[in-house]
Amino acid sequence: MTVPERLIDAATRLFADKGYERVAVQEIVERAGVTKGAMYHYFGSKDDLLHEIYGRLLRMQTERLEKIASGDAPIADRLREAAIDVIITSVDNFDAAKVFFRSIDHLSAEKQKEVRAERRRYHEKFRGLVEEGQREGTFRADVPADLATHYFFGSLHHLGTWYRPDGEIPAGRLAEHYADLLIHSLSV
Repeated sequence: MTVPERLIDAATRLFADKGYERVAVQEIVERAGVTKGAMYHYFGSKDDLLHEIYGRLLRMQTERLEKIASGDAPIADRLREAAIDVIITSVDNFDAAKVFFRSIDHLSAEKQKEVRAERRRYHEKFRGLVEEGQREGTFRADVPADLATHYFFGSLHHLGTWYRPDGEIPAGRLAEHYADLLIHSLSV
């Protein structure tokens, strides 16, 4: 694992366990097994680490969503696959997802704006699947696509408060439940 990867991994675990504001740079470098100098060579601040945690997860999820959205499967199948994917990737990267959902307010104003814009693009692409299904008559047109999208992601963003990856509901089953709830709420 490279030094930047070790730093991101250490910061992710610490931020998820203790909260961003309760973690000192010294703790991060100790857990990563590097010096502060090495950290500052790759990241200018703790804020830069937090920004990269967001960026990695969101970039990965966006790439996957774009591939799913551009596929040729029926729209209900693509929306279901997209819903399952975002849940699975969030659970597979649970510490990063918890940090993502809890700590955006700790970023600088400029970085918050950037992250929110990236997240908005993701949500717009997801919403586009709902709208496509509405245009085709597969999904109910009386439910605003924005509302369905916000409802779905609002529930996803709360996973970090109650879901336990080692609990009774495995990630795949959780994702299927979420996807089914979304698809059934939109079905004609």
